Amino acid sequence: MSEMGLSGLVAKPNLSRRGKYHKVYSYLLSGLKITRPLQVFGTDITYIRLKSGWLYLVAVLDWHSRYVVSWELDQTLQIEFVLKAVDTALAAGRPEIFNSDQGSHFTSPKYIQLVEGAGSRISVDGKGRVFDNIFTERLWKTIKYECVYLQEFETPREARKVIGEYIEFYNNRRLHQSLGYRTPAQVHFENIFKQ
Repeated sequence: MSEMGLSGLVAKPNLSRRGKYHKVYSYLLSGLKITRPLQVFGTDITYIRLKSGWLYLVAVLDWHSRYVVSWELDQTLQIEFVLKAVDTALAAGRPEIFNSDQGSHFTSPKYIQLVEGAGSRISVDGKGRVFDNIFTERLWKTIKYECVYLQEFETPREARKVIGEYIEFYNNRRLHQSLGYRTPAQVHFENIFKQ
């Protein structure tokens, strides 16, 4: 699905293109049974449409609980907002595996150093394999259909406020059938306290 920005004249950049000289990592999740929080975090970037222009949303999701561990919204695609989200997530807990797509943000030396420095193994989706990051893709669909597409954001401040409120709802009040009709926060924290 292709969306156009700035009155339909400027196409969105490809966020999944890796940096030309960045190291390629393997996909570590094939056949892996995810049974507990802090086993796998997934991260990705998506677009948020403003009335005129775009914002970029990055989130870090615990795959077991579907809990949004951290998120950041920015007007540019500079790497700093991604590093801030990852740093915040790692302060909340250090996963065994950190999964992403092959985008240049997630193959950059700064990202690699941050994740590996925390003791997490890096997993990268196969090229063109959207289902390798299925839980994060489902998060984007949920946020867009239940929040973003119902709004017409005038400003970044308005988008940040509404999306922040939605993520708080998603984590703490939205029941998930796949979680036995519990919230991501219930599953995430009850299992963390058991470890």
